[in-house]
Amino acid sequence: MVILMKYFLSLCLSTLLMIFSINCKDTVTNEDLDKKIIPDKNVSYIQHIQPVFDLKCNTANCHSSETRAGGLSFTSYQNTTSDLSIVFPGQPQNSRLINSIEGPSSSSYPMPPIGYPPLTKNQIAGITTWVKEGALNN
Repeated sequence: MVILMKYFLSLCLSTLLMIFSINCKDTVTNEDLDKKIIPDKNVSYIQHIQPVFDLKCNTANCHSSETRAGGLSFTSYQNTTSDLSIVFPGQPQNSRLINSIEGPSSSSYPMPPIGYPPLTKNQIAGITTWVKEGALNN
């Protein structure tokens, strides 16, 4: 009887956990991210920039730590800022990252490439502002 009662309680607890986890939305989609507005000053790497890189750059085996397309990984602040030619703090005009995301006519390697979800104007402006503000790890 005690074993049966433990089994029943375990089953009830498992069922409740499944119900709660089904209703939780813990993944961010491109649509969700595209609606999030990056401010025009005091841009935070952690709050604003890394989420964009995670969804738009690190997915589909592009700029992840494993694949490093073009030798680049945007999976962490250290990876993103390790090469001054990619991100030159305070000088977006000298940063290849900014040149690449501004559009197909601005770079021989526009990012993201055709077929992948593009960055919004706000995301491009936000990344540019982050670099202009010193590309801080904030």
